[in-house]
Amino acid sequence: MPLPSLLAVFAHPDDESLSAGGVLARHAAAGARTAVVTATWAEGTHRVAELAEALRILGAGEPRMLGYADARVPQSAPGGVRLCDAPLDESVRRLVRHIREVRPEVVVTHDAYGGLTGHPDHLHTHRVTALAVQAAGLAHLYPDAGAPWRPRALYLATHPDSAAGELGALLVRNGRPMYSVPDSWVGATVDVRPWLAQKIRAVLAHRSEVERGALPGRIARMAPADRERLLSTEWYIRHDLGPASALPHPESVC
Repeated sequence: MPLPSLLAVFAHPDDESLSAGGVLARHAAAGARTAVVTATWAEGTHRVAELAEALRILGAGEPRMLGYADARVPQSAPGGVRLCDAPLDESVRRLVRHIREVRPEVVVTHDAYGGLTGHPDHLHTHRVTALAVQAAGLAHLYPDAGAPWRPRALYLATHPDSAAGELGALLVRNGRPMYSVPDSWVGATVDVRPWLAQKIRAVLAHRSEVERGALPGRIARMAPADRERLLSTEWYIRHDLGPASALPHPESVC
């Protein structure tokens, strides 16, 4: 059975590779349309150039940016508003346009915790994406953002409690809180070892994060066995939305 088209929506450059790099590479290798929307950082910044290289490695197209500033890095979008401070309606509208352009069968984003670390940009990206996936299929919402399209599923990248207990120390710095979900909530567990080399290359393409010692940098310094243990499985909470469908443009609705 062919793999579905996929749109991943994540907060920062590198989140796509860390959270869903294996699934993105898997779908692209199978010929499925794949694309990535990144909520923060602006065109022309060094991290968007790194993102472009990571997406090339994964086969996930060109960067699609919402253009907001990282909550902790104002220079990520010079003169732009922080994602968490932007009007919610505006953020949803921007993402709806991408959903309607790409017309994915499946949308992937952060879980409601914002992943293990609970980063505020991750949390807000989850909220915006959950609303945009619903709004994209409603003909009278944002009619200027393209013809309506409803994906058939929303997948939330997460960590089950069992994996967090085993792997959390490799991902979250000492003394910081860690967020995971009950194992029973996980609806899809994906073994991405066939695409692990691509995933690791994509993570390491975010060179500025490697150099400053963020998670890609810690991964770069790991023993190969630890790196494989950390990155070879991806977990998702699955929400089925019904058959993917295009709906009439508002002008055609009675």
